[in-house]
This record gives sequence, C-alpha cells and structure tokens, in this order.
Amino acid sequence: MTPPEAPKDGTASHGDMPPAVSVCLTVLKNRSDFLAAARARRQGTGAMMVQARKRRDAEEVPAHAIRVGFTCSKKVGNAVARNRAKRRMREVARLILPTRGKPGWDYVLIGRKDATAARPFDALQGDLKYALKKLHAADA
Repeated sequence: MTPPEAPKDGTASHGDMPPAVSVCLTVLKNRSDFLAAARARRQGTGAMMVQARKRRDAEEVPAHAIRVGFTCSKKVGNAVARNRAKRRMREVARLILPTRGKPGWDYVLIGRKDATAARPFDALQGDLKYALKKLHAADA
C-alpha cells in the first residue's frame, strides 16, 4: 500500500490546518526583542501571559512578518517541565497566530507554573485566542 500523495501546491491536506512550519511566523531570539515586548501590552490568561507589541516602521523586519517568542521561568519547574510547557505553547502559536495574529506585531508567550503543561490543549488554544482578542481590542 502506498502512502497518499501530498498536494502539489504545498498546502496542508487536512482541511484548513496550518502547515507544520508556519511561513508567516518568525521566532524571536534576541534579548532586546523580548525586553521591548515586556514594555508593551500584556494579557494574562489561566495558562499563560501574552505580551504583544506593534513594531515601528524603522525596524529592519519585514512588515508582514508575525514574530513570536516563548519563555518560562524556573518557577515552572526543571528543564524538562519548562521545555514541555514551551513545546505546548509553540504548537498553540503555530495553530492560532497565523489566523488571529496581526502582521507587524511581536508576541511573547510566557508559561505559568502548574498551568501551561497541565491545561487541556483546547483550553490552551482558547486562552491564546482570548488574549489576542483583548490585546487587539485596545488597538482598534
């Protein structure tokens, strides 16, 4: 039996599911980007804190890019617990940010102790959707 062929146009074959590697998301890596987001808007939810900032035109980043960063403090637990929480936040961001995030914005997702790793995945998605709605409502 041969495996089913992937679509030729590079789109996901499972409905409207985003691709495994999102084209429009870029990962924040510089400390200065995290610090800039920390000075901007924030919205807490049951499982995470979401910081968001609209980038200035003077920054050397493509205007259409959505950038996202992930962090967990040592309060979340040991390295295994922190990495598990960040993996879950990365997957939620991959699913939600391409459709709900705004181009030209940076987002930082911060894991919470005993909540991010233990929260049901659909509730984790709902938390990010709620936070984005609240953060962007203040922009409108």
